[in-house]
Amino acid sequence: MAASPEPADEGLVAAAQRGDLTAFNSLVARYQTPLFNLCLRMLGDRQAAEDATQEAFLSAHRALPRFAGGSLRSWLTRIAANQCKDELRRRRRRGTTSSLDRIVDTDEGSLEIPDEAPTAPELAEQAELGRQLQLALDILPADQREAIVLVDLQEFRYGEAARVAGVSVGTVKSRVHRGRRRLRAYLREHPELIAGYRRLEE
Repeated sequence: MAASPEPADEGLVAAAQRGDLTAFNSLVARYQTPLFNLCLRMLGDRQAAEDATQEAFLSAHRALPRFAGGSLRSWLTRIAANQCKDELRRRRRRGTTSSLDRIVDTDEGSLEIPDEAPTAPELAEQAELGRQLQLALDILPADQREAIVLVDLQEFRYGEAARVAGVSVGTVKSRVHRGRRRLRAYLREHPELIAGYRRLEE
């Protein structure tokens, strides 16, 4: 017997807007991994990313009655990205920088995990790739990092990334261009990463 198809976002949103907490929890389960990965790449810290993801879903739950349709993915991503930008602004005010010591590049944190079970050396290589890519992302200003994460890592189209960031398509393209240019300089010093981030060659 074929498995029942997953309910569409629209149906779950409508149920959640009527107060169905199970429906909202289904949306959380559906989007928590991509939102966590976004927060991890923007903040460079696992605990901060977990906190930001949780706060994003709490904010989404409060704002859900005002959600008028469209792409739920874009809406949730914008909330999470804004949460990350608020945290980065707080860090700047405190004069602190992100710590990479607590990053643990498991399946959730790594950028590219093959479908087949990896061997121990492969896992170590993936962890190092994830760590080096995070170091590269951390050199970028927050607006460029957001654009790179959305377009290159989460594979948003420019128009969708612009809606998430709340800026024009041209601004997103400019931020991606400048971010890639900065990253090229870093990656030239770490040529082993080029295979894991081929978009920079475009």
